Parts: sequence; structure tokens; C-alpha cells
Amino acid sequence: MPEWLPIVIGMLAMYLPTLYGLCTDTWANEEQAHGPIILALSVWLLYREWPEMMRRSETAAPSAWGWPLLVVGALLYILGRSQHVVLADAGSVVWVLSAILLLKRGVAGWRALGFALFFMLFMIPLPETLVTAVTIPMKLAVSYVTEHILFWLGYPIARSGVVLQIGPYQLLVADACAGLHTLLTLEALGLFYLHVMRHVSPLRNTVLAILIVPISFTANVIRVMVLTLITYYFGDAAGQGFLHGFAGMVLFVTALSLILAVDSVLPLLLKNIDNPPREAKV
Repeated sequence: MPEWLPIVIGMLAMYLPTLYGLCTDTWANEEQAHGPIILALSVWLLYREWPEMMRRSETAAPSAWGWPLLVVGALLYILGRSQHVVLADAGSVVWVLSAILLLKRGVAGWRALGFALFFMLFMIPLPETLVTAVTIPMKLAVSYVTEHILFWLGYPIARSGVVLQIGPYQLLVADACAGLHTLLTLEALGLFYLHVMRHVSPLRNTVLAILIVPISFTANVIRVMVLTLITYYFGDAAGQGFLHGFAGMVLFVTALSLILAVDSVLPLLLKNIDNPPREAKV
């Protein structure tokens, strides 16, 4: 629509340099490789839900709350671009888009695209101090579970911290294999699945959203186990080469398969809770 064209041009002028920086620097790192996927899914969600947003906000009045949000977004953008703070630079887009929706289509328009805006938060790089603080115990837990499962299966494996020793090989469980970024990516994948499926049962949605965390942990363990066994059978070069990237695909396929499996079982488990049996009348 012509009324949105100046806004689209302005947003592209502001954020194309930001996007270029993310693609060539931050997202080029394996730990942040989920960024482009989240961005693509966010754009698809905006495109998919835009007609519904226009319909629901057709008679909505503009909201003055858009102005303070626009000020916050502009300040974050200026800070991020001038001081090279990626968190502020990339994060400002959510504030700016929210402000534009409130000013143009009111609260109804903002609510209609609320999930798409929330989903964009998963592509924003987190502070390294937070990532490190959360990642270390996660890696220890994944290493511990991997060691005990493979030892139970009869493999010659031992562990020291996050270093696994299997046969003649030592493997360091890296941040990309079992870190906070991986957990957030899988959580985003699960929430995206829930939003697209739109189950009627609120209890089913809530339980599945909570179970995404242990599902993500299980998928991480499976990935580390796959890499460990690849290294054990085919050598260190295979574990660090092409098959390392293949194990990343195994992670997401496993997580998605577990989400689908759990989602298919939940209706049977929650049937009596959502629809309690009625007492027979005498």
C-alpha cells in the first residue's frame, strides 16, 4: 500500500547496514548461525499475518504509546550504530516496528503482529557474560549425561569437566554444541511450531511450551553423542569435518521429531483434564 511505502524505504535505509554487519560478522559465527533462520521466519510471519492485522485494526485509533517506544528505539539505534553495540542496534528494530504499528494501526494492530515481533527477539545476540554464565552448567550437564549413557552402552568413555575421552580421542563439548544459543534456537523452533499449529487447548499449548526445554536438552545430548561416536569410529578428522555440520542437522531434526511426537501424545494424556468425564445422572 502507498501509505506504507515511505516507512518500508526508511526501515530499509536504517537497517540494511545493520543486517549486513550481522551477516558478515555476528551471524557468521557458528553459535549465532540461527540468526538468519529466525529473521526469515519472522519476515514470513509478518507477511502471513499482515492481512489479518489490517482487518482487525481497520477501525482502531492510533495509540500515543507509540511515541515513547519510538524514542526508545531511536536511542537504541543511535547507541548501537555509533558505539558498535550489536545488542542495541539489532534490538532497536523491535521497538521501532512496535512504535510504527501503534502509531499507524493502534493497539489492535500491534497485538495482531505481537508474536512475530516477539519471535524476532530470538535473533538478537545476547550479552556474552549472560551466555557464558548459562552455557557452562549446560555443557557440564550435557557432558555428564553423554558420558553415562555411552558408558552404560559399553563404550570406553571418561569425562573431565566438559572434555570427553573416548578411546584414544578427546572431545571438548563446545558452546555451539550445548550452549544457550542452541537452547534458545530450539525454544524458538518450538514456539514457532505452537504458533503455526494454533491448538485450541490452552493446557496443551502450555505443557508443550514447558516441555520444549527438556526436549532441547535431549536433542543436545543426542547431538554430542552422535559426534562422539563419529569420532570414535571414523577418527578426529571426521568428527570435526563435514559430519560435524551434519550433526547440527541431526540436532534440529531430532528436536522437531521429539516435539511432533510429544504433541501427538499430549491429547491422549490431557484428554481427561481438558474434558473431565461427566457424572452419569440416575
